Amino acid sequence: MAEPRFDATGIGEVMLRYSAPSGTRLEAASQLDVHPAGAEANVLTLLARLEHRASWMGALPDNPLGRLAINHLRASGLDTNNAIWRNEGRLGTYYVEFGAPPRGVQVTYDRAHSCMSRLQPDEVDWEALLDTRLLHLTGITPALSPSCLEIARAAILKARQRGIPVSFDVNYRQKLWAEPQAAETLAPLMQNAELLFCSGRDATRLFDCKGANQEIAQALLELSHARYVAVTFGEQGAWLWDGKEWLHEPARPTQIIDRLGAGDAFAAGVIHGWLQDDPASGLRYGVTLAALALSQHGDMVVTNKQELSALSQKSSTLER
Repeated sequence: MAEPRFDATGIGEVMLRYSAPSGTRLEAASQLDVHPAGAEANVLTLLARLEHRASWMGALPDNPLGRLAINHLRASGLDTNNAIWRNEGRLGTYYVEFGAPPRGVQVTYDRAHSCMSRLQPDEVDWEALLDTRLLHLTGITPALSPSCLEIARAAILKARQRGIPVSFDVNYRQKLWAEPQAAETLAPLMQNAELLFCSGRDATRLFDCKGANQEIAQALLELSHARYVAVTFGEQGAWLWDGKEWLHEPARPTQIIDRLGAGDAFAAGVIHGWLQDDPASGLRYGVTLAALALSQHGDMVVTNKQELSALSQKSSTLER
């Protein structure tokens, strides 16, 4: 069998993020910072920076905003040759207002009727998307539209038929859909995933996984039949569980500049380790990259393989 062209691919929406300077309310802002972002693209651009062959697929408007977004993806080394360009339609946007306690980050979405939400399964180049060692998907895409749900279902089915491992990040967004609908839709999609990512909070509120951290991870493993579940618990760090060995990595201390994108950075780190057949190092990479994400502006982390190796020397805790 021929070697796959890519180490990791994914399909999903890229948006433009407009953020007010820290301490400024959106309604009073006179300028906004612009950063392209999207859960799948955040992961894949980071994998490209870590010297993996990574490719992103999605729909963009053929206008300056679409080209702005694609230029940022290409700057990481990510392959974007399979992007689907539209002569009509729009790029989704969201607006961020950073707030210190007692206020948190406020996000306002404007993504309805985007090019990606209108994409149909028969427009996807399945041969290109599945020419990979690992397919990465998230729970955001199925929430965008009925056709995007069909795309996610088809991608998982086709990957299974070809024996391609699937990485799936639950990534629940309450502004897109209600918890019962998300749980009912996502539970079948995450079945038998090679890597399943979920926060402890989402595992509890969507799938009723309760108890101590390890009990939540165990319940998620039993529900999904995934090979590995990677569960994050904020300042308590993250757990990786395959039913045989527990791996735990504490959260890295960092000065928080921008909270968005940390979960995607964590997923990229775990995948980076998986691609090297080293799950323990993957968990360590994940928490390190999450800390880096918190310390940088924008959802897409800028780093390199050498920096990540130097910053993640501390060993994970292994429990048998």
